[in-house]
Amino acid sequence: MNKLAFYINGRWCKPLTSKQLLPVINPATEAVFAEVYLAKTDDVEAAVNAAANAFDAWSQTPLPQRILKVEAFLAAYQKHYGDMAKAITEEMGAPASMSYDIQTETGVGHTEAHLQAAKAALLDEPIGEHGQLLKEPIGVCVLITPWNWPINQIVCKVIPALLAGCTMVLKPSELTPMSAQLFAQCVHEAGIPNGVFNMIHGTGADIGNYMTSHPLVNMVSFTGSTRAGVEIAKSAATTVKRMSQELGGKSANIIFADANLSAQVELGVEACMLNSGQSCDAPTRMLVEASVYGQVAEIAVAAFASITLGDPEQQGDHLGPVISQPHWHKVQHLIQTGLDEGATLLSGGVGKPQGFEQGYYVKPTLFGDVNNAMAIAQEEVFGPVLVLIPFKDEAEAIRIANDSPYGLGAYVSTQDMGKARRVARQLRAGTVHINMADLEYCMPFGGYKQSGNGREYAGFGLHEFQEIKAIAGYR
Repeated sequence: MNKLAFYINGRWCKPLTSKQLLPVINPATEAVFAEVYLAKTDDVEAAVNAAANAFDAWSQTPLPQRILKVEAFLAAYQKHYGDMAKAITEEMGAPASMSYDIQTETGVGHTEAHLQAAKAALLDEPIGEHGQLLKEPIGVCVLITPWNWPINQIVCKVIPALLAGCTMVLKPSELTPMSAQLFAQCVHEAGIPNGVFNMIHGTGADIGNYMTSHPLVNMVSFTGSTRAGVEIAKSAATTVKRMSQELGGKSANIIFADANLSAQVELGVEACMLNSGQSCDAPTRMLVEASVYGQVAEIAVAAFASITLGDPEQQGDHLGPVISQPHWHKVQHLIQTGLDEGATLLSGGVGKPQGFEQGYYVKPTLFGDVNNAMAIAQEEVFGPVLVLIPFKDEAEAIRIANDSPYGLGAYVSTQDMGKARRVARQLRAGTVHINMADLEYCMPFGGYKQSGNGREYAGFGLHEFQEIKAIAGYR
């Protein structure tokens, strides 16, 4: 059995005192394929101290040298690309094609985007008549990442922190440690100096508060649930740490009557189902103009009929399972809640899909006749579940879209670009996609309201790891 260790101060190591191991489960087979050591507070102390001791030297390393190290990381990552894709498939059930083409590719795309942005975003610059603006690393960072896009979120925290001159302790999700292990190996092969990057495995219950309240830590970057984000913010506030958080979402996808209905509804279903619905910015609320509601419902039902489930080890565009048994039960509970609330079940429902009794598979589920007050319209299901909500006009569409505690993503479908731009400006969300346009690696990602604070990706992500110093009389 593969027992996964920590990476502290440039070497692989077991816990100092803890012997606790957590099984790593393949969600498609329910089989244990590895075990991960769980850290205790003494391991946190060792990792944080290593990062603190390495900070002075790394923060003063010239930017061109830091860029060279990240370029070396990228070369190592590309060498291990196939292994990374296989790890993501095994640990979280993402189908092989999706793991290779999308999940693993984000590591390359985001690293390249951060490298490009660093050449401008991290440079000092003159300000005013005689001042100089310095962009300095914030210090020791704790980086806590989720299981649903494991390498995407690790790269979008570690790479900008490295380029900015910070040192760090990464705690990846204990549910998806294999991809993190490979990532750490790539850092090691790149020759990043000892102590700059450290990684420990553990649960939030055991070490979360100790990490985020540690007096030597200057910043916490967290991606996960809003509930956990609130607790982490409280913990970090005791020493007034910088907080960057990407939290939950319940994104609205507004389908106007003048949209290319067939294309946009099918793309909306596809985007909602991607990653088995386990994406924080998934368009899980499809708001439909009332005059075309029946037509849209028919297109959506047909799109759901074409969805297939399958073995994640196989190539193809099928869906895999959700991450774990507890999460499967949470999704089932919310599907049942939708039925109890009186929503019309158009496809799917509770229980395991036929032929997929083994593994944490969920029936792709479509609800119609939903109103925005229902739990399935307000709570983040984080599974392959889409709800259809009718609206009568543009003003009501905007009101319903904004009637959510979240504000991560939003989507607008119409052939009237004037209307699309007008609506996009009124949506309280960090990203808006017009006619399902993709977010580019150079664009910021983050949310309004309870979807978090701060921004990730490229130059916007680099700024999160900087302190700004103004020097008057410099020139």
